[in-house]
Amino acid sequence: MEAKATAKYVRISSTKVGVVLDLIRGKDASEASAILKFTPKFAAVEIGKVLKSAVANAENNENLDVSRLYVAEAYANQGPTLKRWRPRAQGRAYQILKRSSHITVVVKERP
Repeated sequence: MEAKATAKYVRISSTKVGVVLDLIRGKDASEASAILKFTPKFAAVEIGKVLKSAVANAENNENLDVSRLYVAEAYANQGPTLKRWRPRAQGRAYQILKRSSHITVVVKERP
């Protein structure tokens, strides 16, 4: 049995999120939550919300034991990119890409 949660259109690039996801993949849910709490990255806040939601889904929808949950999968896919223009010298314009991502966390019960 597994439960998952997804946060879509989070305004941070998937590569930045991936660095933090590598820290919690395979860890117990409570340990992963503690790691995210003390990780000084903006992505840790967003991933913490998704992890909390996945644990709540496991408890309420799947009737799993919260103390035996672990992070089975954690990944971030690239979302849509907002394209903006920045004025530069001599009348030129440079493109600014504001990337977004879809963060997914899957928790399972340890056998």
